Amino acid sequence: MRISDRYRQIYEGVNSQLDKLKPGGDETVAGALQALCNGADELEAHLESVGEIPQIKLEQRLSPVLLHVHAQLDRARVLFATAGMDREASNLWELEQQIYRLLNDL
Repeated sequence: MRISDRYRQIYEGVNSQLDKLKPGGDETVAGALQALCNGADELEAHLESVGEIPQIKLEQRLSPVLLHVHAQLDRARVLFATAGMDREASNLWELEQQIYRLLNDL
């Protein structure tokens, strides 16, 4: 699978998690949702151009984006775990692993 396809798959996974969650709840859940939204926004900002990045520049251009999104997802995962939302935390862990594997392949 191409890098751009995997990137889009991660974006779709983050959006899928956002669609499943309902706004509201306590501050912890609101903070987790905000972190997820930030990660989705970061991924979306580069969604169209990811397929146009030359192979030699992929690591340089995508690594900072993926690291930032990974940090946002990790923050959301910890907040969900704190709120007792283990299923949501587990789903984010899987997305974090996808990002990690993509970073390793860059």
